[in-house]
Amino acid sequence: MPLTQAAPQSIDRIFSILGHLARERDGESLSELARRADAPKSSVVGLLTGMVDSGYLIRDVQGKYRLGPNMVALAISVVARQGLQDLARPVLQRLADQTGETSLIGTLASDADLVMYVDKVESANPVRYTVPLGERRELYASAVGKVLLAHMAADRCDTYLRNEKLRAFTPKTITSVRTLRQEISEIREAGLALTVDERVVGVSALAAPIHGEGGRVIAAIVIAGPSERMRTALKQHKASLRAAAKSLSLAMAGTTTH
Repeated sequence: MPLTQAAPQSIDRIFSILGHLARERDGESLSELARRADAPKSSVVGLLTGMVDSGYLIRDVQGKYRLGPNMVALAISVVARQGLQDLARPVLQRLADQTGETSLIGTLASDADLVMYVDKVESANPVRYTVPLGERRELYASAVGKVLLAHMAADRCDTYLRNEKLRAFTPKTITSVRTLRQEISEIREAGLALTVDERVVGVSALAAPIHGEGGRVIAAIVIAGPSERMRTALKQHKASLRAAAKSLSLAMAGTTTH
């Protein structure tokens, strides 16, 4: 059967299997999953093997299949992100009103060490910063990314800094790993990250971490605008951003613990 015909059937079977395993904490056998998917075992075993290899399922010593760590992490991430967007909108609106600049929420992309912007409220100023939702940016050249790096597990941050090629987007982009490490350490202590003309000439951004359950940093909130305008009101912007980050962190922690 051609791939274009087989793929939809395979996808249906995968979702059928995942949906059933989400309700069966003790796992299921190959025979039972094949029955649930209304497919021969010979067809289902290949799907199961692929999902085990990718960490979305695990197979225990009794031969039963259960949801794996990657599937659980994905589910938690989706729920947390949806909750974050629901709670963030009024905070973003208030922050944009207070500062006159665009306010945004950024998180780590689920499949790469990149920033992904998930919500925003744009400045009412005719000259303003904007970025499409869903856009991905490098961690090392954005205020959001530097906040996320500063609160990333140490071994993961080290791996990123060893492997990432730091290319210059502007003359102000940091391309020295040593300098970037020092700045990340300072951001961790200060609780804020400031970038000036590092990703786009003439644009500055100020970001703060958003904490979720257990104090874990799950995202960053940022205001961005023309560098000159941001510079003249930087002290007030820092106070407004800290208050917004605290408010959203408390809301997220309350949501995830109830």
